[in-house]
Amino acid sequence: MAIVQKIRDLFTQAEPAEEESVIPAPPSTYRVRTLTEDQMREVMLLNLRCFQKGEHYSKYTFRYLLNEPAVLSYRAVTPEDRMVGFIFLIAKEEGIAHITTIGVAPEHRKRGIGKLLLEHAESALAARDIHSVVLEVRVSNSSAQKLYTDAGFITMQRLTGYYRNGEDAYLMSKVVPRDASNGGFIR
Repeated sequence: MAIVQKIRDLFTQAEPAEEESVIPAPPSTYRVRTLTEDQMREVMLLNLRCFQKGEHYSKYTFRYLLNEPAVLSYRAVTPEDRMVGFIFLIAKEEGIAHITTIGVAPEHRKRGIGKLLLEHAESALAARDIHSVVLEVRVSNSSAQKLYTDAGFITMQRLTGYYRNGEDAYLMSKVVPRDASNGGFIR
């Protein structure tokens, strides 16, 4: 019977995962550090927590991103060096970068970590003479849209059926200021 159940499981949808109960973390300071393959397990686990209802990157995708020379990857950490956020960007030779993913641990949200990661990334892009950056965001993700709009991104177009589940996305872009600079930490 166990074999029959396994076959049924292949053709039926799994129950949605129970949402994690979020208890805000104690106040902290955050710094941005380079994200390397040494932190692969940690970023994979955080990615699953950040995108419980979204699309997750696989180990192979992270391995590619962490080893591709055109990719910039950063992590936000606490004073204890615990990763609480991450961002990955692909810098193209044409002077354009693409933010492929950005995530913040649920218990550390609403503390400016996403903004900190974006500002740090902008500074790194400006230093590489990258003049614009693009990203895609779910139409339903209004908090991320607000973060990007507040950071100066504008919506360029709606991408119909962009995500695997059929949800649309907004394509957003921003001109990278030449004087982008950041101290690398917030309180």
